[in-house]
Amino acid sequence: MNDVRKYKTSVLLKRFIPYYKNNIDTLILDLLCAALTTVCEIILPLIMRNITNSAVDGYMTLTVQYVLKIGGLYLVLGLIDSAAYYYMAYAGHVMGTKIETAMRHDAYNHLLKLSSTYFNNTKVGQIMGRITNDLFDVTEFSHHCPEEFFIAGIKGVASFLILININVPLTLIIFAIIPIMLVICGRLSRKMKKTFREQRQITGELNARIEDSLLGQGVVKAFANEELEQKKFDGNNEEFFNVKKLSYRYMGAFSTSTRLFNGLIYAVVVIIGSLFLIDGKINAGDLVAYLLYVTTFIATVRRIIEFSEQFNRGMTGIERFLQIMDADIEIFDKPNAKSLTDPKGNIEFKNVSFEYPDDHNRVFSNLNLDIKSGEKVAIVGPSGGGKTTLCNLIPRFYDPTSGDIFLDGENIKSYTLKSLRSNIGVVQQDVYLFSGTVLENIAYGKPDASKDEIIDAAKKAGADEFITELKDGYDTYVGERGVKLSGGQKQRISIARVFLKNPPIIILDEATSALDNESEFVVAESLARLSQGRTTLTIAHRLSTIRNADRILVLTDEGIVEKGTHDQLLELKGIYYKFFKMANKLN
Repeated sequence: MNDVRKYKTSVLLKRFIPYYKNNIDTLILDLLCAALTTVCEIILPLIMRNITNSAVDGYMTLTVQYVLKIGGLYLVLGLIDSAAYYYMAYAGHVMGTKIETAMRHDAYNHLLKLSSTYFNNTKVGQIMGRITNDLFDVTEFSHHCPEEFFIAGIKGVASFLILININVPLTLIIFAIIPIMLVICGRLSRKMKKTFREQRQITGELNARIEDSLLGQGVVKAFANEELEQKKFDGNNEEFFNVKKLSYRYMGAFSTSTRLFNGLIYAVVVIIGSLFLIDGKINAGDLVAYLLYVTTFIATVRRIIEFSEQFNRGMTGIERFLQIMDADIEIFDKPNAKSLTDPKGNIEFKNVSFEYPDDHNRVFSNLNLDIKSGEKVAIVGPSGGGKTTLCNLIPRFYDPTSGDIFLDGENIKSYTLKSLRSNIGVVQQDVYLFSGTVLENIAYGKPDASKDEIIDAAKKAGADEFITELKDGYDTYVGERGVKLSGGQKQRISIARVFLKNPPIIILDEATSALDNESEFVVAESLARLSQGRTTLTIAHRLSTIRNADRILVLTDEGIVEKGTHDQLLELKGIYYKFFKMANKLN
């Protein structure tokens, strides 16, 4: 993981509160309903106090008519309480879901802006956990947090004022116990928060393990390593069990502590209250009311303390959300970036050096290269020499560590990322098809394209023939990552995608190296048609596919060490010549 930032609770709340902005009306009404339910709850002890005192003292006010009047009033309050509670349960949760949805939108939007470096160092399972499961807890937190503290504030203040009005000494004794209770429970709460954070982290690791083994299930079966994968999974699963067990230990200690203090407070009220009753320092009605208000107060304290579990889960979810939001966007538009329109395709590298930002592994230094519009340039060299990295710098998947890259005489950083990448087509060795139909995957090159345009692009890519023979033609479901298609079929669909995009600059990154001879021949013809009239950079291991390139560059860790046509490089009898001789021996 490249992201281990920790945040104080105050910082988390400060960053989270702005999400209430678009739901402020619902929040205010929700708190108003919370106040109504609280008032309805507080009134009951006063009613019982009045009735008890009237009965004990033999007041004439305790009549059937009076009881019915009081009962009717409480029934009305009950109806108000029910209506208010319904709004809190429905609209409050909807508000929480809206906030969760907005946060997930922001997180996904930010992820799309992050560079390849972030994804190279962060497991997909961790990312998935942060924008799904972690934000589920935020829904409950965003709804209940303001409610619980608002209700606790009203009940706490009202209970204290009423209790101290009934009996000062007894109230002071009870409230002396509360700080001790809060300190002990607070310590346990912090430990719970730590275990929840660890639990989320391990859940992400578990998700990543499952995703990795399931996506690679073909390799697992091929090497008969089911037991090995099971062992790895069991290790993560056991780790998950242990941290969850620890979290339940703290939760148990937390709940037990609250119950012990609750019992202590009740014991104080019963014993001292009864002694006061014997001495005439409190009457029966006041003691009943006192006990009811203590019950209300204790329930409020317990609810707040128990809510701290949900609070900590919410804080953990917000923290992991912010770890995404605060991941640095390394590749971005300049404030005055302009749109790239009608590019000619002249590309120039000036003293370009690059090293990966995470491990500072230097790939090449002070590289200079000039590619003319419409020129077909092939790049060959040993693995790790920087061929793919060089090409990845043009659409700004990475930025150079130093030096500049120009397109049609303008620094590529002066163009918006969207317009720059819209004018560059990339065909990679490892083709990625989305889960969907053939038509949807080709249309990815131009989402607003008509079906006729899509079919025309497929024909140019040599894909129409095999597509029409599929069970459902262009509406055939390709499976996750295109598993239902062969390598050659997937490659031709990816080429059709670029044909549909119709960019003036093409990057072919070892597009045929993983194909059989027959598929390679068909795909090579498609690539030749695609390259026609466009600036084309081809990375190739199979030298037979680049013999007709206008220029061939040999790139090593020392930079571009040879350049020229196929025949010129053979005459040099250098690195390219050795590659060519080795390729012929293999063939």
